[in-house]
Parts: sequence; C-alpha cells; structure tokens
Amino acid sequence: MSGLTHIGATGEAHMVDVGTKDETQRVALAKGHVRMEPATLDAILAGNAKKGDVLGTARIAGIMAAKKTSELIPLCHPLLLTRITVEIEPDHALPGLRVAAEVRLKGQTGVEMEALTAVSVACLTIYDMAKALDKAMIIGDVRLVEKSGGKSGDFRRDEQKP
Repeated sequence: MSGLTHIGATGEAHMVDVGTKDETQRVALAKGHVRMEPATLDAILAGNAKKGDVLGTARIAGIMAAKKTSELIPLCHPLLLTRITVEIEPDHALPGLRVAAEVRLKGQTGVEMEALTAVSVACLTIYDMAKALDKAMIIGDVRLVEKSGGKSGDFRRDEQKP
C-alpha cells in the first residue's frame, strides 16, 4: 500500500502532512450534468419550479459545498479557498443542465476534491429542487477536467475521449 498517501504501513488511515510542501497557486476545474425531461428543463429555465430559483440555489449550494469539503470527505485538509465559481448552463441537446466548478487557492495542497464536491452538490441541489417535476433525472459524468499547481504537475482531461 506504499503508493497510497493516506494509508500507513499497517493499513491505518491518516491525514497527509503537507507542512513541508511549497505554497503554489492551485486551480481545479470539475464538471458534471443533470439529465432531465425537456419539459423539466423548460420549467426550470422559466422559473416555474415550486421550490424557487433552481439555478441560483444550486450555484450557492456548490459554493458552500466547496467550502465544507473537509467536513464531508475524510482526510481532506481544511483550506482557505480564494475563489470558487459554479456555472450552470442549459443544454437542450442533453437535455438538462451542465455544471462546472472552478476552485483556486495559494496553498500546500490541491483543490480537486473541492471542485468535485461543488459540482456534485450543485447537481444534487438541482435534483432536489426539481424532483417534483421529474423523479427520473440522472446525475452524471462528474469528473475532474483539469488541475494545475503542486508537485504532481498539471492535468488536463481529453474531453473528446469517452
């Protein structure tokens, strides 16, 4: 198990010590989507969901989730995030909503989990707020798209590959 940084020699979990790492600018971008019936998408975009503003609420939920990641995911470090953006765009071809979150900080550890958590919770919030219209919605394709900064270097997913 030596390749896993959060697992000790005898299998016990521990938080990695990042105290000796250099502070660098770190950025992560994650994406996902919520697929739904066209009528559900139309109702959300028209502002006709019974629970209120789906897009605004999901955006705030994603931002809040990024800030709370260390409380939700064991062994994640609490971080002083400097920027969180959550964008939600309609996609009539899906049909549904595409969610993207970008998280930034200058620090000693990455922000991939914060970006992924922001997307996941924004998608869950969309589902929660629109489930009265469409219980068959599907949350999918939550993934890290790119990250920069830190010892492991940059990563960029080839979005053309399945």
